[in-house]
Order: sequence, then C-alpha cells, then structure tokens
Amino acid sequence: MSARSIFSLLDRVGWTKLRHARFLVAGLGGLGSQAAYYLAAAGVGKIGLVDFDVVHPSNLQRQIYYRAGDVGRLKAEVLAGRLAELNPEVDVEPYNVKLSRDNGLEAVGRYDLVVDGTDNYPARYLLSDACVIMNRPYVFGSIYKFFGQVSVLSSQGGPCYRCLYPKPPPPGTVPSCADGGVLGPLPGVVGCIQAWEAVKVFLGFGRPLIGRLLVMDLAAMDFAEIPISRNPECPACGENPTIQELQDYDIFCGINPTPSEKEISPLEVKNMIAHGEDVLLVDVRDAVEREICRIEGSIHIPVDRIWEMLDALLEHEKVVLYCHRGVISRMVSEILREMGYGNIWSMKGGIEGWAETVDPSTPVY
Repeated sequence: MSARSIFSLLDRVGWTKLRHARFLVAGLGGLGSQAAYYLAAAGVGKIGLVDFDVVHPSNLQRQIYYRAGDVGRLKAEVLAGRLAELNPEVDVEPYNVKLSRDNGLEAVGRYDLVVDGTDNYPARYLLSDACVIMNRPYVFGSIYKFFGQVSVLSSQGGPCYRCLYPKPPPPGTVPSCADGGVLGPLPGVVGCIQAWEAVKVFLGFGRPLIGRLLVMDLAAMDFAEIPISRNPECPACGENPTIQELQDYDIFCGINPTPSEKEISPLEVKNMIAHGEDVLLVDVRDAVEREICRIEGSIHIPVDRIWEMLDALLEHEKVVLYCHRGVISRMVSEILREMGYGNIWSMKGGIEGWAETVDPSTPVY
C-alpha cells in the first residue's frame, strides 16, 4: 500500500475509528508519558493512565511532561491534566493504582489495546498475560542506557512476552532507568515508536512489529530487527495454555518482599558512624553523580574499579556501599558476599534514601 493510499484510508475511515479507540497506557514514566501524549495528539478517543507513583525530582530530565511544580503529585493525575490541555476532546481516565492479579484483567478488558511503559518484570508479565487472556494487543517497549526495544505482542497470532522472555532474570540484576542511567531523548524515541505501533495495529494498516523485535542502539544510531515467533509450548499463548488467570508476579519473578539481610538502612549507617564503629562508607556511583552530592566521610570507588580494591576493603570491620537508589550497590554486595566477603553491605535506598531519612539537605537528582 502506497503512502498516498494509506493517508487516503486514514482520511476516510481511520480518524473516525481512532476517535472511538480505547487505549490503556500502563506506567507513566519516560515511555508511557511520551506515548500517551502523542496518542492524545493523534485523537485517540479514550486513554486510560495507570500509575500509582508520584513525580520525583529525578524524573524530570527524561519525563518531560512533568514540571518541577509537580513533584510529589500523582503521575496519573498530572498527566491527565496535561492531555486534557493538549486535546480537550480526549476522554482521559487516570488510575492511581498498582496493577495486580486482582484488578489486571478488569483494567485491560476495558480497553482495545495496552501500551506498556513499565520498567519492571512483574508488571510486564502481568500485562502480557492479561492481554493474552483478554485477547488484546500488547505494545511492549523497554530502555536501558542507550538501548531500546519495541514489539507488538499478543496480536494476530504472534508471540507474547513469555515467548520472547520465558523466564525473568534473577532479581536485582537489571537496574531501573534511574539506576541504570537513561538520558531523556531515548525514552522519547521509544515512546513515540510505541504510540505509532499502537495506532498502526489498531487501524490495521502498514506493517506493525508483530513477530519482530525492533532493537535500537542510539549511541551508534543502529536499528535492527530480530524475528520472534510464537512458542507452541508457551504456557500463556501456546497450543495448550495453562495460564488461565493472573498470578502473583512478584513471586514468579523471585522478588522477596522482606528486607535483604545484605542491606542496612541509612539510619543504621548514621548510628554506626556516630558511635565510632569501624565502618567504611563507599560511594560506587560514577564521578558525575558524586559531584552532584555525596555523604560526608565516604570514599569514592566506582563500581567498575571496586574489584581492584577488595584487599583494602577487608581492612575494615564493615564496608557499606551506596549508589543512587540502592540497586547497583545491592547487586555488587551480593556478588562480593557470595565470593566470601562477609563484611560488605549495601545501604538501602542509596543516597536518595539518605536524603529522605537522614539529611534532607542532600541534593536529590
């Protein structure tokens, strides 16, 4: 189909159909907020916005539809207001809830398709399973550092998310956007592609990314496609599916809701220092982050150099690692403990947790 015939089709039928479309955007961070904004501009009739989080200062550099004055407000409410300002004809429904096995099917069932802007594995498996059960297309997107992925799953006999990733990675091995480091343009690009794929698959034109995973390396500006196919043995969408209802996805992904014995709270760290205990506080972030803020008395060993300093760390009774939010430091401490370094701990919540519970004057980014 030529470009002229595509736009002719949209002129006659597409725009009317789009005005009656119902899209659910789950996760309103860099991907979801971007996709939602462009879908509202395109004239999608109803857009559901799902996120239980509030706007944090660290969100602002890559989630550009939030402002400094929005910090502390619910993302779903803020973004709903932005979309209403952009296009008053769009019916926007904000949901300040966390999707779960109890509400996932009902939420997905109200809409024609789902755009996934979440950044954690339990949410992705939940949304994918719900889309398979409710027969809804699932527009998947993910980002990490300079890399992005997009695909249209659970649509037209194509694969689902479980076909692409049958098992989740071990807990804590994949940092979030805030911990892994993502610059604003990347989620902007990926979120726009997700919005475009959602429009294409809903209107039934072009060549949606069904059975194809688009992989982007924006540092090199390389785009590649990886063919993916439905797994006949898939427990969700295979020939003999066993998943007929939603489950506890935190348990499925191996996430332990109880605090890790390898973690120590910022208040505990403060008390240990105050009582003169032999504790070494190590900042494992990169130099740019340390210039923004640091904990007084800590030393700086970037995570890629910590292996060179292991002998020096053994000289102290306790070594507490900290990063931005506690994810990377926990990963490193767990590896070192498995290697036999039992005096290594991770400060829960990282320097952001320190700012919240110990020293509010610490800059947050």
